[in-house]
Formats: sequence, structure tokens, C-alpha cells
Amino acid sequence: MTESIIRDSLTMAREELERFLADPHTVPSIGKAAEIMSECLSAGGKIMSCGNGGSLCDATHFAEELTGRFRDDRRPMPAMAINDPAYITCVGNDYSFEEIFSRWVEAFGKSGDVLLAISTSGTSKNILKAAEVARRLGMKVVALTSKKGKPLAELADVVVAAPDAPHSDRIQEIHIKVIHILIEVIEFKIADVVQTIT
Repeated sequence: MTESIIRDSLTMAREELERFLADPHTVPSIGKAAEIMSECLSAGGKIMSCGNGGSLCDATHFAEELTGRFRDDRRPMPAMAINDPAYITCVGNDYSFEEIFSRWVEAFGKSGDVLLAISTSGTSKNILKAAEVARRLGMKVVALTSKKGKPLAELADVVVAAPDAPHSDRIQEIHIKVIHILIEVIEFKIADVVQTIT
């Protein structure tokens, strides 16, 4: 029984990845997202990322790979995940859970920056509000969501959408692959700006 669960899960993950790759929008969308992010960083801007639950873990992973390192030594790139627990509980308590990301964006965001908004459903109110504020400030919005994530997609400059799946874990598995690809492409694109550490 255990082996069946494992094999079924791995097979489903492979099938979802194949569906994602077969979508003609996938590669151009990831490329456009990486271009927007690279242009932002090259111009001295920063990238903020946000999400709920597992998506916040993905948002954090994205930011730490840019500020730390991915594959090669280099200077850190300015990226921040909105994940400070004191800040989140402060705003959640004093205002509402819907504002935990948008107030951070309003405090630190500026024109030319990028918001990476991650939501498997595309309907999370706090993510939508953050995207709305980002657009108002003149920031670019990259949405990492699923095919059903229309509300978030409508607020984004570029949308990378995983195939719809019965459970969010399959979508999140696609998202982490996209995150790694974005970082890889960003490092490649701005290698002439962010010098390798020697």
C-alpha cells in the first residue's frame, strides 16, 4: 500500500509537470517574468515576495536564494519575503489579515520594484490587496498561481500558471520549479551587472 501511494504520487507529479511544459504559454511567461525581475535588479530595484502557508515558504525560498546564493558565488541581490512574524501578527491584530502584505508593500515598495505574488488559488484576499497596492505604486507584479487564479492574474503584468489540480501540493510543486528557474535565469541575465565573487 505504501509503495502504491509513493508511485502514484510521483506519477501524478510527473504528469502535472508534463502538462505544464506542454502549455504554449509556460516558457514565454517564465521568460517574461525573469526579464521583468532582471531589469528591476539591474536598475537598482528590489523584489518583494508574498504568499500564505506553503506559498509563503516558497516566497521565502525565492528571496533567500537571491540574497544568499543559488549555484554560484556572487553579490547578494535585493529581495525580501514578507514573512516577519512580529509584523504579520501586529498588522493582523491591529488591522486585518487581509492587510498583512499590502501594508508592507506600501511601506517599502517604490516604482520600478517587483512583487512576486504567490497564490495557488489566485483568490487570497491579502495577496490581491498587495498586488493592488503594488500596481498603485508603479511596481510590476508577477503572479505565480494556477489556471483557475483569474482574480490575481487580472492584477499581474505577467502570469505563470500551473495546471489546475485537485490538491494544492501539485500546484506548489510546479511553483518551486518555476522559482528555481527564475533565479537561474536572473543570475544568467545580470551576470555582467552582479559580479562574481573571487
